[in-house]
Amino acid sequence: MSNLPNCPKCGSQYTYEDGNLLVCPECAHEWSLTAMEEAEEKRVVKDANGNVLNDGDSVSVIKDLKVKGSSSVIKIGTKVKNIRLIEGDHDIDCKIDGFGAMQLKSEFVKKI
Repeated sequence: MSNLPNCPKCGSQYTYEDGNLLVCPECAHEWSLTAMEEAEEKRVVKDANGNVLNDGDSVSVIKDLKVKGSSSVIKIGTKVKNIRLIEGDHDIDCKIDGFGAMQLKSEFVKKI
């Protein structure tokens, strides 16, 4: 089996090569593998104020956040130290005192 990436548009696993391009037979999306790798390298995560976030930064929560599966709430102003940036819609992985390991969305934090 080939180790080609899934389609970035629809997620199909049936991609194939056509010259320098990769093609998805299900949604007809075409893309370049080198362009895709460059886009991943240039991924920038910004906080609610537009400041660029990096691994190891400290942030503060700007809104009360409900914790899924719990009745507790992370209060506004809670400080989070030593964040780690990850892929996905929740792009911050961190530990919060009193709550443990969590993932946060960058739109709900500001850089300290």
